[in-house]
Amino acid sequence: MKIGIVGLGLIGGSLALDLRPKGYRILGVSRKEETCRAALHRGIVDDASTNLSLLATADAIFICSPISLIVPIVKELIPHVSADTILTDVGSVKTPIVQEINEIWPNFVGGHPMAGTAESGLDAAISNLFAGRPYVLTPVETTPPEAVKTVEEIARSLGSQIYFCTPEDHDRAVAWISHLPVMVSAGLIASCIGETDGKVVKLAQNLASSGFKDTSRVGGGNPELGVMMARYNRGALLRSLQQYRRTLDKLIADIEREDWDSLEQQLKETQQARPDFLP
Repeated sequence: MKIGIVGLGLIGGSLALDLRPKGYRILGVSRKEETCRAALHRGIVDDASTNLSLLATADAIFICSPISLIVPIVKELIPHVSADTILTDVGSVKTPIVQEINEIWPNFVGGHPMAGTAESGLDAAISNLFAGRPYVLTPVETTPPEAVKTVEEIARSLGSQIYFCTPEDHDRAVAWISHLPVMVSAGLIASCIGETDGKVVKLAQNLASSGFKDTSRVGGGNPELGVMMARYNRGALLRSLQQYRRTLDKLIADIEREDWDSLEQQLKETQQARPDFLP
């Protein structure tokens, strides 16, 4: 089976690293010639090009690009592939992507592997990135069952845990556990640097340790990715931000009133709930 991968960065490169040893023939497409050469030199792909025509014989194609480029890439791909070619993506927002692509390519399966690191680019690609991690598939009523089965089998071969849901439910869920944390984390950093006493800011920077490192990590990531999350999952993200604001207001009120019992109760509830969100 031939698998095409558009975008040889962290996700696309890691997919290739894991799939090629399993017997799949991997065809990679990147915007940059040097990335193609590096992927070939490292044995990550069987063939690579900057031209989408390389994927004309692919049975399934993974589009591993920024969210804003997924639909344009599909439109560019269509003239090069047969009607039987299965397309899937790895974007962290599903509803607008699935809706738009289904109108032009019925053989599409929305996908989202819940894995990654703070790094980017082909050099960041690693083996076993998806092992034991959730891989969400969001087929709709018109999605061909055979296409879903094929993508599912490929994802299972990565050692991923497969979840099925609607594109809408996916977007609401990731708004809570992925997109909201980015905004909250960015807000934390912005609040810290908003301190007007430079001496205090410098001291805080010197004292920052694991607690700040953990809570600020996703807020210090790729700004383009954060904007894409907000732009393409705007409704669900706004709902989660508004709920978070209400929660913050309650915490502020408890502290202002010196209602330590109420504050302790809230912290007990969050302490008990956190393990439910962790592997």
